[in-house]
Amino acid sequence: MTPTNNRAEQDDWEKHWRDYAEAAEQNPAQRYRRKIVCDLLRRYSCAGDARILDIGSGQGDLALDLHRAFPHAQLAGLELSAKGVAEAKSKLPAGQFMQRDLLDPQSDPGPLRSWAQFAVCAEVLEHLDDPVLFLQRIADYLVPGCTLVVTVPGGPKSEFDRHIGHRQHFTPQMLRSLLGVGGFDVLVATTAGFPFFNLYRLVVILRGKRLIADVRRSSLDTTSSSPNRLARSVMKVFRPLFSLNIIGSNLGWQTIAVAKWPGQGRQ
Repeated sequence: MTPTNNRAEQDDWEKHWRDYAEAAEQNPAQRYRRKIVCDLLRRYSCAGDARILDIGSGQGDLALDLHRAFPHAQLAGLELSAKGVAEAKSKLPAGQFMQRDLLDPQSDPGPLRSWAQFAVCAEVLEHLDDPVLFLQRIADYLVPGCTLVVTVPGGPKSEFDRHIGHRQHFTPQMLRSLLGVGGFDVLVATTAGFPFFNLYRLVVILRGKRLIADVRRSSLDTTSSSPNRLARSVMKVFRPLFSLNIIGSNLGWQTIAVAKWPGQGRQ
């Protein structure tokens, strides 16, 4: 659990997207997760003009990849950060991106009520104190039978993870249980990323608190310091290796699940 004394800073996503937007877009781990999401949606019959909802859509990188993978799909995104919504709209003008606090009991789905046939919740649940409530709230946006793809981090936390407010990391068993309590029927819960995603994460962990300063500095100056060049070199080396990672070994440090919303409604 993240310490509470600096939680406000850790959860300031307006600030995080200002500081880390470029790094998130180029990060090979983020790209790897986005590919996993697209592959899982294909595997579970997402095609044609399906309605896909990106829950926690950030600055729109996943939505853009979803558009490329499913060019005829209707895409919408929900995001807490106003800056994230603005960035997503600029990248994908055809998408519907809305600023929503899904833990606010007054939050209204509006035109997206019972809308999504497929939904993605990528790297969101680890930031929440009450992920079960969050899962119950997103049900308002889903049609009965909606397929939900979830990714969350597994393995140990880095200093950067703590800095951006990770409350916990998940095993497949933990994620399966969480989704079940949230009212979803879990089809699969497993891991991905062994061995090269794990190795990349080890590099991030070993970099420690220096990574936070490196990434922030990189967002301000893309030409100067050697740590920035080092970070870019590491990302460049790992990017092609991620295609060799194994899904389903239970050794990976990326936890993934696919679940169905049965449609019984929120209690």
